[in-house]
Amino acid sequence: MAIWEENMKPTLLSAALAAALSMGAAASHATELRLSHQWSNKDVRHQVAQIIADEVAAADVDLEIKIFGSKSLFKPREQYKPLSRGQLDMTVLPLSYAGGQQPAYNLTLMPGLVKNHDHAARLSESPFMQALEAKMADDDVMVLVHGYLAGGFVGKDKCITKPEDVVGQQTRAAGKAFEQMLAGAGASIASMASSEIYNAMQTGVLTAANTSSSSFVSYRIYEQVSCYTPASDVALWFMYQPVLMNKSTFEGLNEAQQTALLEASEKAEAFYLEEAKKQDAASVKVFQDAGVEIAQMTAEDFAAWQAVAQETSFKAFVEEVPDGQKLLDMALSVD
Repeated sequence: MAIWEENMKPTLLSAALAAALSMGAAASHATELRLSHQWSNKDVRHQVAQIIADEVAAADVDLEIKIFGSKSLFKPREQYKPLSRGQLDMTVLPLSYAGGQQPAYNLTLMPGLVKNHDHAARLSESPFMQALEAKMADDDVMVLVHGYLAGGFVGKDKCITKPEDVVGQQTRAAGKAFEQMLAGAGASIASMASSEIYNAMQTGVLTAANTSSSSFVSYRIYEQVSCYTPASDVALWFMYQPVLMNKSTFEGLNEAQQTALLEASEKAEAFYLEEAKKQDAASVKVFQDAGVEIAQMTAEDFAAWQAVAQETSFKAFVEEVPDGQKLLDMALSVD
């Protein structure tokens, strides 16, 4: 073997080793964020998270978002606390789940506060939401994507559009505030998960129910009811379900990473709003195709429900939360 070939071997090895070390160093600088949620990868909330992950990856800023869906990392109601402690980086979470830590968050699942999706979007940009975000900041949490999902009513034997329609009905409601309002209107309350509505309807335990548009479809409730009152131009049930992030984690990213994350979140938020509207419309078609009657809630019906809520849910919230009246007034002031 020629002497130059012998000399070349260590040189090539050194170059290859240096390149490998360089690549390893670059990879070690890439930041990985863990995002947790409770839904399947077909759910709109997963799709919102995926948009953020994909857009951030495309920005090529050494930032990767790893999504843990289907309750694989944390239980649904146990995500806010680890998020606030920095043990979790991001989550898609119904904020009312954290009402135990911050009672003010219960306003994000309150009947009669949100009329429709466009009104929900205005609430997200209002001083009311800024006040909630200030409470989140106290917990080292920030909002990346605002989003509300809507829902409606089903009746086994009759349509439900106004308060008097629930008198004497055995009803399942989504959330404590809705239970308070429906009880105030004369309904008997049966508390259960939305996944249990089908069997409860089938066995006569329930005659009416209230939950999200997507849950009504995914749990095939249309097989057990005669009438569906969906979210349309006016709806009573809205639940705030944002993408949240640990604030210190965000502030620890470099400027390029922060920019990529915020731009990705902006795209995801626009998708979330449009998709939420589509889900309501899609649920109507599913119920119609199943031969279920479709009822519509009017603005007058909404006002009647709101009047019941003021004497029940609103009143209880103000009594339980020190700055409850101020927050409630801020929410109600958004047109």
